[in-house]
Amino acid sequence: MKNITRLCSSKPTVTVNGRYPGPTIYAREDDTLLIKVVNHVKYNVSIHWHGVRQVRTGWADGPAYITQCPIQPGQVYTYNYTLTGQRGTLWWHAHILWLRATVYGAIVILPKRGVPYPFPKPDHEKVIVLGEWWKSDTENVINEALKSGLAPNVSDAHMINGRPGLAKNCSSDQGYKLSVKNGKTYLLRLVNAALNEELFFKVAGHLFTVVEVDAVYVKPFKIDTIVIAPGQTTNVLLTASKSTGKYLVTASPFMDSPIAVDNVTATATVHYSGTLSSSPTILTLPPPQNATSVATNFTNSLRSLNSKKYPALVPTTIDHHLFFTVGLGLNPCPTCKAGNGSRVVASINNVTFVMPKIALLPAHYFNISGVFTPDFPKNPPHVFNYSGGSVTNMATETGTRLYKLPYNATVQLVLQDTGIIAPENHPIHLHGYNFFEVGRGLGNFNPKKDPNNFNLVDPVERNTIGVPSGGWVVIRFRADNPGVWFMHCHLEVHTTWGLKMAFLVENGKGPNQSILPPPKDFPKC
Repeated sequence: MKNITRLCSSKPTVTVNGRYPGPTIYAREDDTLLIKVVNHVKYNVSIHWHGVRQVRTGWADGPAYITQCPIQPGQVYTYNYTLTGQRGTLWWHAHILWLRATVYGAIVILPKRGVPYPFPKPDHEKVIVLGEWWKSDTENVINEALKSGLAPNVSDAHMINGRPGLAKNCSSDQGYKLSVKNGKTYLLRLVNAALNEELFFKVAGHLFTVVEVDAVYVKPFKIDTIVIAPGQTTNVLLTASKSTGKYLVTASPFMDSPIAVDNVTATATVHYSGTLSSSPTILTLPPPQNATSVATNFTNSLRSLNSKKYPALVPTTIDHHLFFTVGLGLNPCPTCKAGNGSRVVASINNVTFVMPKIALLPAHYFNISGVFTPDFPKNPPHVFNYSGGSVTNMATETGTRLYKLPYNATVQLVLQDTGIIAPENHPIHLHGYNFFEVGRGLGNFNPKKDPNNFNLVDPVERNTIGVPSGGWVVIRFRADNPGVWFMHCHLEVHTTWGLKMAFLVENGKGPNQSILPPPKDFPKC
């Protein structure tokens, strides 16, 4: 715990090594990492290495009660995993309760020695991690919401590298300063570590060249505004093309549904060397909060590099066709006075996921019965006008249900937003895998017409995908990593409410096709 002051108010905060944001981990492709986590706080802790494939090493993936029991107060666990065939920007964060509000940092995976980037080599690299800050204790924020049955209070500020910038009513907060020299090019490694908000990111008077998302190279394109959902990373080149000056940087929320967000814009500055600190900052306006077209323009520009060295290996024949609705629901809750006897929940295919008391991966590995059932539905239980909204019964089922996949099976998964309570953009994250986004659209997915427009050549490959508000996205992947792999909405409030499930991927027959045994210091429940 460390007392941290932001917005002129202090609170005891869970940190890694006393730092907020936490330290950046630097490594190279194919390096093996040993990260010792010692728990000195009163909470159970676990750390997820977001986007790391964890080939056969699910024990190191980190989501509490999915792949491991948490590290209890006073206990130690060493995460041991290899960055097999991955290079780029990923990140790490706590994966229990709401601790990731402050427990997070970047992972920078450099290419192997002597291997160049597939774009002009930047002169410098900077890590920029976006986040959210609450003045109150975030555990209290979510606990009070769960008691009431309603949505939690939104954050008090957004953060750029742990700083809010120009904050109302608090002059002591300084913004992050990115110092640049005229003519130099900077690789900015952006991470959205916010709990519940997709963000727009822009710099006054400058264009970005996007070169990578979620640690996968993309065909470079120029754009003035990035949109980045919680869980996602984006690498951009910024050329310091001006001779001098200070330029405003903004991180502001994107929300195109009638849902409350923290509407405070975080600011920073790009500061050219030789510019007086007293000189005026050149300003830019962030996009309107509901600027769907700005977000869509960015998303639609993303294409895999798909070069000889970095091919897009899109599965073309499919073994498992899955259709998952994602959205909200309403279940009875007699004690929820504020919610008039109901509580807001979230679900996939109308199943609100219940976290087990014993972690799923050890339960699977050691054949412990009674922890989960492998009967997660492959289609919604009821067919209705998904994106259209009104249904009479908004109740969901509850259960700890997994979907079983044989080793090396190919999967096509349609993720369909529902309009129940409100349509909303859901950033869905799959652990243990990258996947290809072969199609997206608005309204309800049409299985007869929509596949004709799929991109099977150079679709973007990522680990976290935004399901558009009132629309759908289709992803494909090959289940070549045995284990139990969590899939959930990366808006923390939706995960808490139950918008989550897991895939059980069986062992293959070959020598390198089964889960490795658990480490000796694996935490006990």
